[in-house]
Amino acid sequence: MVHWRETKVEGQDVWIGESPQLSVCIVPSLGAKAISLCNTRTGREWLWRSGKPLGNAGYGSSFASGDESGWDEMFPCIDACEYPLAPWQGRAIPDHGEVWSLPWDVHFTGSALHCQVEGVQLPYLLEKTYSFTSGGTLRMDYSVTNISDGPFSFLWAAHPLLAVHEGMKLHVSEGMNEIEVSFSAGGRLGIFGDRQPWPLASTLGGSVDLSVTECHEGRFAEKYYFTGTVKKGYAGLSDPVTGESVTFSFPVEQVPYLAVWANYGGFGGHYQLALEPATGRMDHLGEAVRRDEVAVVEAGEVYTWHLEVSLI
Repeated sequence: MVHWRETKVEGQDVWIGESPQLSVCIVPSLGAKAISLCNTRTGREWLWRSGKPLGNAGYGSSFASGDESGWDEMFPCIDACEYPLAPWQGRAIPDHGEVWSLPWDVHFTGSALHCQVEGVQLPYLLEKTYSFTSGGTLRMDYSVTNISDGPFSFLWAAHPLLAVHEGMKLHVSEGMNEIEVSFSAGGRLGIFGDRQPWPLASTLGGSVDLSVTECHEGRFAEKYYFTGTVKKGYAGLSDPVTGESVTFSFPVEQVPYLAVWANYGGFGGHYQLALEPATGRMDHLGEAVRRDEVAVVEAGEVYTWHLEVSLI
């Protein structure tokens, strides 16, 4: 049985959804982000919190100026950029996109929580509906409606910052054996656009197994995409100590790419990891457009996809 309730956390109005195996806490005023994803059977909290108070500095602010916590939506870009195509060419899109820093409208329908927000610089309506498909699976249904008379190109990526410890294991579908670097602190994996085999990559300090979480003391931080499109919409993280895991499932037709943000103390001193299903590749919208690795929704049309997260 699923139960939703409205309450407050740190002065913020939140919605908490609970099933027999999983609970999630959503903050509508902060980009409809999730700040908790908990295995209710074991008490394990999967989402990372920075220790900073919940909140952000408002539209156009840097992501680092906010709480940097939990699970945000990155849309319609990831890196701050100017929109690259007419008729909105040159319009500034903020760091991590527009929607993470905006309040979303929320209403409860049946057993689902429906959230929506309109674009600021660009004419779109982004909708997200949280529901439970089983006791241990949370589903998010997304849609982007283009409310203009021209095509709209966008990047979307999930940004679930996961709480990790050394020795956890990353899982991806078979055949994903090469990555392209978007960011690497100190150039450990190379510069933007460099490619490496996965999971065993080469560094000046020797080979590193990217499929195993590293220690905090290493001060490493990397963002990389798997090259090409994913073969199966699946990514996961498991804890060999407890046997627990978190798994993400998504449709490859609408969400054909997968990125990893692995921050082992190398960025902001934080220790976190994010598995990021994405509609485009890489983090810069202009680069994704140039490569033709970007999602497009035509005038007046709707682009839909979903993401399911399961806890064991």
